[in-house]
Amino acid sequence: MFAPGSPFALLRREGRDVVEVLTGPVVTVEHLADIPDRSLSLVPFRQVRERGFACVDDGTPLSVLRIADRREVPLAEALAALPDVDLELAGGAFDVDDDTYASIVETVLRDEIGRGEGSNFVIHRVFEADLAGDPVAAALTVFRRLLTRERGAYWTFVVHTGDRTLVGATPERHVSVEDGLVMMNPISGTLRGRPEKASVLEFLADRKEIDELSMVLDEELKMMATVADLGGQVIGPYLKEMTHLVHTEYLLAGRGSLDVRDVLRETMFAPTVVGSPIENACRVVARHEGRGRGYYGAVLALVDGDTLDAPILIRTADIDATGRLRIPVGATLVRHSTPAGEVAETHTKAAGVLAALGLTAAHPERSTVDAEVPGAATLAADPEVRAALVSRNATLAPFWLRPRDASTPDPALTGRRVLIVDAEDTFTGMLLHQLRVLGLEVTLRRYDSGIDTDGFDLVVPGPGPGDPRLVDDPKMATMRGLVRRLLDAGTPLLAVCLGHQLLCGELGLPLRRKAAPYQGMQREIDFFGRPARVGFYSTFTATTPADRVTTPYGEVHVSRDPANGDVHALRGQRFAGVQFHPESVLSYDGIELLRALLTELLPASAPSTVGTVPE
Repeated sequence: MFAPGSPFALLRREGRDVVEVLTGPVVTVEHLADIPDRSLSLVPFRQVRERGFACVDDGTPLSVLRIADRREVPLAEALAALPDVDLELAGGAFDVDDDTYASIVETVLRDEIGRGEGSNFVIHRVFEADLAGDPVAAALTVFRRLLTRERGAYWTFVVHTGDRTLVGATPERHVSVEDGLVMMNPISGTLRGRPEKASVLEFLADRKEIDELSMVLDEELKMMATVADLGGQVIGPYLKEMTHLVHTEYLLAGRGSLDVRDVLRETMFAPTVVGSPIENACRVVARHEGRGRGYYGAVLALVDGDTLDAPILIRTADIDATGRLRIPVGATLVRHSTPAGEVAETHTKAAGVLAALGLTAAHPERSTVDAEVPGAATLAADPEVRAALVSRNATLAPFWLRPRDASTPDPALTGRRVLIVDAEDTFTGMLLHQLRVLGLEVTLRRYDSGIDTDGFDLVVPGPGPGDPRLVDDPKMATMRGLVRRLLDAGTPLLAVCLGHQLLCGELGLPLRRKAAPYQGMQREIDFFGRPARVGFYSTFTATTPADRVTTPYGEVHVSRDPANGDVHALRGQRFAGVQFHPESVLSYDGIELLRALLTELLPASAPSTVGTVPE
């Protein structure tokens, strides 16, 4: 199928009964913008530097196979041509031992999630061993085994650059673009072993699994808000069935006009392999992993004109020219994680990848994985399973579940000018779409870009990670100063999450760290006399024992938890704040709550008097 020793790629993509054979020279480029047309790129994790995000730069190259020849081979013919050699795996151990990894997990739970730095983080470790014999023949044998034994993969692939070979079966599309349609594929939740219908139904009803998928869904909607003109529409959920396990997943779809390389850059990388919010998650990962990630968690990128197909590089073995085998795996740390549980999760994942590759680890007691999932192909078609999947959407925001080709602006808000200030959480992109649907003219700027609030009818100090009580933190000082100036000037403001906490601080309400973080948690609250189901991503909260509070800026009406005084929202004469995220998929009628607050802050009886919005 290809000349021995030359670079090549073999791909079988989901839903196709052919193997695509790509050959051509391999070059190294520096930036995503340098990726040529008609190419397949191995994008390393270190490319997040292009977004200004932190990483440990390990020098892994952005290698590009420039496609000189591309053809399709029927699957049966490809299987007949692929080698099937005996594989021998020598040794095998993680690069970070169990005790050290457990200590890292404990630190992240305590010092990062526990201090409001994010809702979840993925910390990886690498299983390393040696393959005997020719590494390319071994990789092709593994590819053959994956084609015959694995199912449900988005891509099954082997890519040989000349000095390294990657082979795997990834379940997850990161992003694709075709005819202007942008799609992403958040996956979270894993059921292993031999699932029967009863265990699948239990899995689908598990609150922890539901919350984790919702958190990932929110994070990828943030990305879609950047690359799709109207944000993303949520489709699903679906059951993703593979040979050794079952996942749950959504599809996100939206129309966009960006160049495919820009789409790649703006979506680096999936929260399922980094964490959220993504910018601070990159800092946390770099801080606690202390080494580079190679290609783990990044993507393969097939570019052909205005078409892009980019799966996530997970469930993948990286084999060098000496036969050294590396299998990176990660555990997603959330508020309910335990160090022992996450250590066990990485062992299970590594064993699962080895089993899928048809290999055996040196520690069989750590590597036992069921060979087949009997009847799994029929699980997604079962009426009760379908009903359980559909029921997951019952409490999600209809705004994100329906097409938004035709917006219905509010006449009272149409044309009013709003500035959203991003404090390092791109929830602000989702908020931007909701405000535009309501008819507002919206500008989005980062907190550190030199904020000029002149020319706006309303300013939205937005969400972001961190401790709002810190006095010397530069971001907190900047955001706090912004809130104070707006209050002093009487400029209408709507503060969200971190912005809300800083607003509460300026009003004189005490701030405290919650005993248990509300990261990715949906709760029903009393929103000034009306019930509302909303999504929280918070570790800190303001508190007050009263529903009405006298402040230096007038009387404030508070929506709070009567049990502990936690402030959910507040309203003053020219300002309002919400601790929850109205833009989140977890806030069922979030856009209506926004409408109610905004029409109060920007009454139709007080039309805009501002001039042109400054650029």
